[in-house]
Order: sequence, then C-alpha cells, then structure tokens
Amino acid sequence: MTTPQSPRSDTRARIIDVALELFAEHGYEKTSLREIADRLGVTKAALYYHFKTKDDIVRGIVEKMAAPLDDAIAFGEDKDWSPELRDELIRRFAAGMGERAPLLRFFHENQPALRESEAGLAFKERMIKMITLLHGPEPSFRDKLRATVALTAMHSAMFLLRTDLCERGQEPAEPTNSLEEATEAALEVALEVAAHIEPPAH
Repeated sequence: MTTPQSPRSDTRARIIDVALELFAEHGYEKTSLREIADRLGVTKAALYYHFKTKDDIVRGIVEKMAAPLDDAIAFGEDKDWSPELRDELIRRFAAGMGERAPLLRFFHENQPALRESEAGLAFKERMIKMITLLHGPEPSFRDKLRATVALTAMHSAMFLLRTDLCERGQEPAEPTNSLEEATEAALEVALEVAAHIEPPAH
C-alpha cells in the first residue's frame, strides 16, 4: 500500500507537474505521452505504470488540485443552510485558490479539448455542487446567480493576477499583487456578493 510520501506517489506528482508544464507550453492536444516521458527523463513504459493515457493524467490533475474544493463540499453537505455556513464555505473555497490556479489556467486554455471530457465534467459537477451549497434550498434565480458570481469572482482573480497591467499585443507584465493579496481581494468581493443571498422563506 502506498502512502502520500511513497516513491510511487512522488512520481505521480512529478508526472502531473510536468504534464501541466507541457500542456501550458504546447496545449493539451499537441502534447504527447512521449514528450511527457522525455521531459521527466523516464521511459514511456514507466509513464504507463502510473497513467495509461493523457485523459488519465488530467483526471489525476483534477483529483490532486480539487482536493480543497472536495473538503469544502464535504464540510457543507450535511449542514443546514445559514448565512454563517454560506460565508464559511466561501472562505474554505478561497483557501484552496492558490492550489487550483494551475488547474484553472489549464482548463481555460484547453477548453475545446476538455469541455466534454470526463475530467472536465467532474470538475464542473464539483462547481455546481458548491454553488448549490452556497445558495441553499429554494433559491431564487438571483440567489443562484449571486452564488455563481461569488465563486467566479475568486477564479477571475487568478486570471486577473496573471495578466495584471497587460495590454493587448504586449508581453505579460509582472503582477503588482501577490497571490495572497489577490485571494484576499477576491474573498472580500465574494463575501460582498454572497451577503445578498436571502435566507430561505419559511
């Protein structure tokens, strides 16, 4: 049985990191398993031991980087909705933003290839579940929209951080804000939006 510190787990983590690098450089569709193995300095057969296909690697990426999101969902699933729960869910969602940033960029930059993939649909289901927990039972359309916008605000902050001060046609500038500052700002905006979600009428 492997553990989080085992060589097998370490190798899987390295494969995921290298695959994300190559997907960012060349795109998902143009990156081959051979290129991933070469970048890692291993044989293709060694790569197959951990991941049989690129889709398997993407599933591994989602499982690793969506773990904080899964934790937030598990925290809220069996609790009655309240403004306090709503705000705590947003804080827990924000706490994992730094870890999810590479995943979000990956999905954003490879949307045509991944939109209907198993991994893409699995991540979409997680987001729908999180939105549902955030707005609670019997939501109005506006409350559904507020819950969606609150979570999207944090995702948007990661993209904004990456392109801060960029102008069309120019190389990306160095961001003027840190990841911590961007997350803090996103959390503030998300809480402001979510504060307008009304408690269920009884």
